[in-house]
Amino acid sequence: MMKLDIDGLTEAELIELNHRIVDRLRFLRQMRTHAAMLEFRIGDRVSFHPSDHPVLSGIVTRFNRKTVTVITDNGQHWNVAPRLLSKVEASEAQRAGGDKIIPFRRSE
Repeated sequence: MMKLDIDGLTEAELIELNHRIVDRLRFLRQMRTHAAMLEFRIGDRVSFHPSDHPVLSGIVTRFNRKTVTVITDNGQHWNVAPRLLSKVEASEAQRAGGDKIIPFRRSE
């Protein structure tokens, strides 16, 4: 690891260095969030466990800058960090009664 000697830097140089470090950390965080979002598609069934709530499951409906919007089985909208989501397999969704299929009849 490269050692950086900051003792000789002026206050202005330290402030500039701080801004660059913060910008770089923000960029790395955004890249991790983006990579986590790529694991999901609109319409995927997912589950998550919010604090003080039971495990919830629902459908991914939207991608935001930092979160994914999920509409839960009971109709609530949640914005959830993608790293907190887990995909729900089709068989798990069917056992939980989460897939609500509405038959469509054509009128003739």
